[in-house]
Amino acid sequence: MFGGRKRAARGERYAGEGPAEERYVVGELDDHDEALPHVPAPAEPGTWQAPDALEQHLYDLLTRHAASEWADEAAAEEARGDVTLAYLEALAGDLVYVPFRREETSPDPGRRTFHVHDTAVGRLVAVYTRGLLPRPHPHLVFEAYTLRELADDLPRDVDGIAVNTQTPCPMLMAADAEERRVWRALHNEHWDEDGRAERLVTLRTGAPPLGPLLHGLALGAHMCFVNGEAWNNPHYHGLGLSIEHERLAKWWGVTDRASWQETQRRLLAREVTPWYWEFVLDTRTALAHRHTDGRLQAVDATAWRESVERTLRERAAQQPDRIGPDWEEFVGHVVGLVGQVLRYEGRFRADGLLAADAAVRSVAAWDIGRASMMARWGYGARFATRAEMREAVVEASEAAQSAHTSWQDFSAGYALGRCLHFDDEEFGGWYQEMLAAHRTLATHPDSPWHTVPFHVPRGAALGG
Repeated sequence: MFGGRKRAARGERYAGEGPAEERYVVGELDDHDEALPHVPAPAEPGTWQAPDALEQHLYDLLTRHAASEWADEAAAEEARGDVTLAYLEALAGDLVYVPFRREETSPDPGRRTFHVHDTAVGRLVAVYTRGLLPRPHPHLVFEAYTLRELADDLPRDVDGIAVNTQTPCPMLMAADAEERRVWRALHNEHWDEDGRAERLVTLRTGAPPLGPLLHGLALGAHMCFVNGEAWNNPHYHGLGLSIEHERLAKWWGVTDRASWQETQRRLLAREVTPWYWEFVLDTRTALAHRHTDGRLQAVDATAWRESVERTLRERAAQQPDRIGPDWEEFVGHVVGLVGQVLRYEGRFRADGLLAADAAVRSVAAWDIGRASMMARWGYGARFATRAEMREAVVEASEAAQSAHTSWQDFSAGYALGRCLHFDDEEFGGWYQEMLAAHRTLATHPDSPWHTVPFHVPRGAALGG
């Protein structure tokens, strides 16, 4: 089980408030030399395979420009302006990432200390696009900015930004007052708050090879689709350190290493989802094996409800001291889940999320899929080491293969769990996001459902 090792024996401490013996410095294990991106240009121009679509677009812009010829210097200058504008337009539609020393960043952008490089062409700040970010470093972190936010927050005495320096798609840009006005205008024209969400993103380079780590990452594909994150990226930075801390605190109550460890453990142990959801589904499975040759859909709804209630009351009779004043209300709620499940399954079949002859076997996927994401979130927030992230993702892979039979079966369980948790039979946004994710994962050629088998050998190399 994840988290079973005695971490203190390995000298790990938590980097937060508290007694000295509880301090943890992730750098003790995760310090590495690749703090900033360094990607050599290919020997043959135009042959670089970028990790993601944005970087490929920027590289293609620069490659075409470098291969072009112009009649005179005026035409060349105009072409340079055109390519710079096109580059900026691409940045304006996405986020850019600025590196900060861990101790010099803050949730309040106004309190961050930008690292300014004094160069022959002026005072520059390094900026990167998401696909080029290296694996998380303990002492150097990235914060995300829109182009407008960068225009507002960069110190006034910064002369320019060096975008994607030491990669095949670099660009040096002025950052004077006039240029910053252009950045704000381009942001207003190209930024779409929702445009980066609900899309399948697959890294072309930098992903682990086929094996349990890649399979475990694929378990988070639903949430990656919703947030527009690359499902196969083991080096998670999300929306930058500060926003990742904010999101973990808001949605999970995770604010430090200890709370991340506990949440990760509970997700992998499937202790976050209410136990009686699985109990209700297991009751139908038992009836199916007993009466309908294993066909879940053939189980009579009345018999299912009666069996759920009878089993609950038999268990209560064995432990009468555990019965509280809300017992009858609880029994009614659990029995009522039978109808909820049946209604959701009917809608799932109508929308293609379930096959016509299929039913939801388990909601284990709801905790397991979130466990895959929690591992990455904890790593990006610097609450977890790289080794712990990988260990948790691989454990999620094993759990998913034990509880589910296929990607479609996993997806149906994940969707039902999410709907029972959030949707309350409204079939609103919580459900529609899952339906969009399922349809995309089922049909897109880059989906892990078409590139990663659901069952992978346990002994396969991790990679990444």
